Amino acid sequence: MRIEAVDYHTAGEPFRIVTGGVEAPGGATILDKRRDALARLDHIRRLLVFEPRGHADMYGCFVVEPNDEGADLGVVFFHNAGYSTACGHGTIALVTWALDEGIVEGREGENHLVVDVPSGRLRTWAHMEGGRVRSVRFQNVPAFVWAEEVEVGEHKVDVAFGGAYYASLEERVEPRELPRLIELGRELKRELEARHEIVHPLEPDLRDVYGVTFWQEEGEAPLTQRNVTVFADGEVDRSPCGSGTSARLALLDRSGRLPRGRELRHLSIVGSEFQGRVVGDADVAGVPAVVTEVEGSAYRTGEHVFMLDENDLLGEGFLLR
Repeated sequence: MRIEAVDYHTAGEPFRIVTGGVEAPGGATILDKRRDALARLDHIRRLLVFEPRGHADMYGCFVVEPNDEGADLGVVFFHNAGYSTACGHGTIALVTWALDEGIVEGREGENHLVVDVPSGRLRTWAHMEGGRVRSVRFQNVPAFVWAEEVEVGEHKVDVAFGGAYYASLEERVEPRELPRLIELGRELKRELEARHEIVHPLEPDLRDVYGVTFWQEEGEAPLTQRNVTVFADGEVDRSPCGSGTSARLALLDRSGRLPRGRELRHLSIVGSEFQGRVVGDADVAGVPAVVTEVEGSAYRTGEHVFMLDENDLLGEGFLLR
């Protein structure tokens, strides 16, 4: 087995793009392709995410055909526990890769690409300067607040959708706090899913709590917050979390903290940042929603050929957390 891949990081969060050696997931829609990846290609996900080729916080994707000719790219995201419905940092890295590789022809200035992801269709704008992609901005699927101040044990959390559902809680965001936040994130996710059925009003595949976003205030002008998102099976997002940023924007819009069009400077636990803003209103089956945009930058970190020796007793690998 020989699997080719290209790695990027977006604001510190890894993204492994499968480029060869694997038949792409099939199906009529991206959600169909996501189901096919789970049924037929999960051994590839494990091989690329698990140690010794990956690690518990690895993230990646299969590049697939879009739903129709209205989009340039399609993508199925994967992580340590399976397949996500949204990934902002991955979208930024994927668009950067597509222009770097000439999959989509680029030009100086702004380049408009459309990407089909499991949660829907995203419009993106990549800024190229000197022949390189400097940043990518994406307009996400409509984001909305599911509930505020939901009691979970001794905590109260806000739950919002930004392509996936995120619980949000104010806590200290420092590297030394990570062990505590990982366990708390797992606990909150488990309890929320046990007590509540959290399902998108239009698409039943978009369900459950994907991540828990811990945040703290950092300042005003522009409004600045620092966060760390614990998602999947205790996975820690090194970036400010793109779809999680959209969920935070929906909450900040609801509370009146962030006027329309104003920037949220969203920092990660490693000090990297995304810029986000609410740019309009939307409606999801009668639920008031907002249109959000998130911007960041991705950088190539390596090109790989992964192998699995038939005599390797560890097979597809293992995870330590």
